[in-house]
Amino acid sequence: MKNYRVWVGIFILLFAIFMFNASFTYEYYSQYGPGPGFFPRWLSGLLGAFSILFILDSFRKNNRISFSEVLPKGEVLFSVVKVVLSIALFILISPFLGYVMSSILIMLILLMPHFKWLISISTATSVTIVLFVVFDTILDIPLPANIWGW
Repeated sequence: MKNYRVWVGIFILLFAIFMFNASFTYEYYSQYGPGPGFFPRWLSGLLGAFSILFILDSFRKNNRISFSEVLPKGEVLFSVVKVVLSIALFILISPFLGYVMSSILIMLILLMPHFKWLISISTATSVTIVLFVVFDTILDIPLPANIWGW
């Protein structure tokens, strides 16, 4: 546990192995050219090879970094926790309030301490509307709706 780079490399290697195995469920080559399994197979193979090189490089003595040096502290830790809790809150409230209201509320929580209220409200509203138009209208991806349908 003293060298976090080794653990990060192992985690990335396990992810690459998982993705490499999953890529075999897709066709490698189709009648029109590379199939849907072509890029995932090559990219996960390269990721696995590079993660092995990263793990080997991490065993060098002068290249050691401990977890305590990397983890955030103080105000940065508070910001990370606030973002994670905001995402969890969005997941919990979006089925009830819908995407638009939930997004505006979460963005206000994240923006209000750092910006004036008018800038925070206008930014939260405009970003939410643009994302709603892009995903719901242009890409036709259904977003959570409230009792009023938005």
